[in-house]
Amino acid sequence: MITRFITEVNAKFNPFSVASRSTRLFLSSLPSDARSTGMKINAKLLPQTSKETASLMVKFKDGKEMDLNGEQLGIKGIIEEVDRHSRALQKQADLTDG
Repeated sequence: MITRFITEVNAKFNPFSVASRSTRLFLSSLPSDARSTGMKINAKLLPQTSKETASLMVKFKDGKEMDLNGEQLGIKGIIEEVDRHSRALQKQADLTDG
């Protein structure tokens, strides 16, 4: 997964809920040095009895914001969506550099 174009990740999830699995997996797939490279990561843990649904918002360097529903997409779908936009930004950066 190309993460160098991600500037901010906001996640809200119940860590005990099965429905929040893909959100937790996405957060764990981010590189360990993401915060030191300038990425803002905000994770809000909901109480176990909460009825709120998990949410994941990813913001990119070009200003695009993606609100992703982990229950519907699953981890593969989330990574596909993020990678699709990251690859487009990578192509754009390659064209302007060379």
